[in-house]
Amino acid sequence: MSWQQIRKARWRVGLVVGAVAALLTAGMMTAVSAQAAAGCRVTYTVSAEWPGGFTANVDVTNLGAPVNGWKLAWTFPSGQRVTQAWNATVTPSEGRYTATNLSYNAAIATNAKASFGFNGSWSGSNTAPTSFALNGVECTGTLPPSPTVSPTTPPPPGNAMETVAAMQPGWGLGNTFDAIPDETAWGNPLTTRAHLHYVRSQGYNSIRIPVTWSNHHGPAPTYTIDAAWLNRIREVVDWSLAEGFYVMINLHHDSWQWINGYPGDRTTVMNRYTALWTQLATTFRDHSAKLVFESINEPQFTGTSGDAESDQVLHELNTEFVHVVRRTGGTNATRLLVLPTLHTSSEQPRLDALADTIDQLDDPNIAATVHFYGWWPFSVNIAGGTHYDANVEKDLVDSFDRAHDTFVARGIPVIVGEWALLAYDYTRPGIIERGEMLKYFEAVGHHARTRKLTTMLWDAGTFLDRNELRWRDPGVFATLKASWTTRSSTASSDQVHVRRTGDITSRSLTLNLNGTTFRGLRQGSTELVAGTDYTVSGTTLTLTGTALTRLVGNRAYGVNATLEAHFSQGAPWQLSIVTYDPPTQATATGTTSSFAIPTQFRGDQLATMEATYADGSPAGPANWTPYKEFWSTFQPDYSANTILLKPEFFAEVNDGPVTLTFHFWSGTKITYRLTKSGTTVTGSPA
Repeated sequence: MSWQQIRKARWRVGLVVGAVAALLTAGMMTAVSAQAAAGCRVTYTVSAEWPGGFTANVDVTNLGAPVNGWKLAWTFPSGQRVTQAWNATVTPSEGRYTATNLSYNAAIATNAKASFGFNGSWSGSNTAPTSFALNGVECTGTLPPSPTVSPTTPPPPGNAMETVAAMQPGWGLGNTFDAIPDETAWGNPLTTRAHLHYVRSQGYNSIRIPVTWSNHHGPAPTYTIDAAWLNRIREVVDWSLAEGFYVMINLHHDSWQWINGYPGDRTTVMNRYTALWTQLATTFRDHSAKLVFESINEPQFTGTSGDAESDQVLHELNTEFVHVVRRTGGTNATRLLVLPTLHTSSEQPRLDALADTIDQLDDPNIAATVHFYGWWPFSVNIAGGTHYDANVEKDLVDSFDRAHDTFVARGIPVIVGEWALLAYDYTRPGIIERGEMLKYFEAVGHHARTRKLTTMLWDAGTFLDRNELRWRDPGVFATLKASWTTRSSTASSDQVHVRRTGDITSRSLTLNLNGTTFRGLRQGSTELVAGTDYTVSGTTLTLTGTALTRLVGNRAYGVNATLEAHFSQGAPWQLSIVTYDPPTQATATGTTSSFAIPTQFRGDQLATMEATYADGSPAGPANWTPYKEFWSTFQPDYSANTILLKPEFFAEVNDGPVTLTFHFWSGTKITYRLTKSGTTVTGSPA
């Protein structure tokens, strides 16, 4: 039978356990003590239910004065009992239960939440509690639903293509539970229900929760997972399911911490691997089919003869993963399981190796996964990769075509489990120019959608500010969101540079219409006038000298006006009107560990830097190209008016003269000469 026929033959309806929610809001009350709440709201959700048992999650929102120390009391209408709790101590007294905070979650600020969960038992019925009291104050009212969320039922087991399609688009909870050793170790805050609620409200249908287990389980032979860690993962999984997400969990940095040693110690690694997956599969056996398991993140191995042998090693682990999960029964018998290629690469040999594994498994509920971070020179800004050009486009199209042709065309779904740009990070501005980045984001969305690939954005805090629950760059999110359903237009640049002195003449840009129609140009709510302020001829947009003179105002250095080009569909294209003069530099003396070139940027911004020896050969790291890697070897500091040359740059520079050429986004190039002698460095403008 073909893969398509197998899937149709095994199509059947799965049992979906619905969540029960009691949503309660407070009226106006007076606090009776420092520990009392003037108002509160409780969300009670049953995330899983089975004969005689259930899992519940409770979110408590404090609507009044800040609370430091809390107790939440309730009575079960049907005589249920709490058998195990996490993130609170739950005690019974004459049929009434009280949850008391632990040391780390005692404080609840105004409009903030505390959350806990528990497993319970029931007989006859499992009716949700109808009232709660926080520190003796009754909680009453409603919690508004996510504006874009509607209840969904996962496709029946056996239709992996439809399940993966329903997961589009996806969002990744990066640098959180994958962080080492724990959730906040890499700078992100504790994950909250409010955070998940916000992401879901923005239109994301699935969430990837990468988890590193290495620091959270006991020794051989049982490798028992720490109860607190497992309960915390279950809590966030249950919150996510209750919000309507499809959820994907995995073994994450375990891949390079210990799984990579499998070729040299098959017994030990396999025992540990199967012990962890047996525990996880058992824990989540009866969870919704919207929970998805991914075997390993970015698998890699030491001690093999090369990728071909590593492919075989990965085949053994992926195969055992599927067998372990399926043996646990329940929903796991048909749960969607996700298998990666070696390194999650989309190179054809890696795809072919995984396709062979999937063929041998003969299991209809399998998906393939790859990762995609774009053409490397563009993704990190090295080797002159400053623009979204034909090289970047070809790498994208070829990668997605291979994934489609190897898997999707045969009825095997593909999840691009991570995608972004390697060096894009709000803490390191300027590595990837914003407009060029937007072109890439728009293109990834289009090419994935047209090839039926489900994408999961890797967000380690770069895109979403999790403390403020807002997108750090709303324009970036607007482009991402538009790409889920349509195309957006872009242009040859998102900057129009005007010299600070001299006559101001017209400037032209090329529009990349992507099937759209130009509709107009705006500054805020003001429409610019066609024919007077601008003209459009085919794909050429020209701003008149008269309009630019008005827009630059007093011609202060930097961005003096921001325009938006609007089209028949998709996100608008932002244009910055920039006043500049060619940057200037001054002499400097320093060391290989601390060297800064005084630079007056004068409204311009740095695009890249070349470094060459006297004979024209490349100087510094990556000596196959004169264009050095932005930020890791050099970095502009616009507030200090300097360009820093990093120790990593000088570590691979020979003694003697070196010529630096700085490229700026206005098109200006300036040359600087430096001389390295041991640890001493001197420099001056050419």
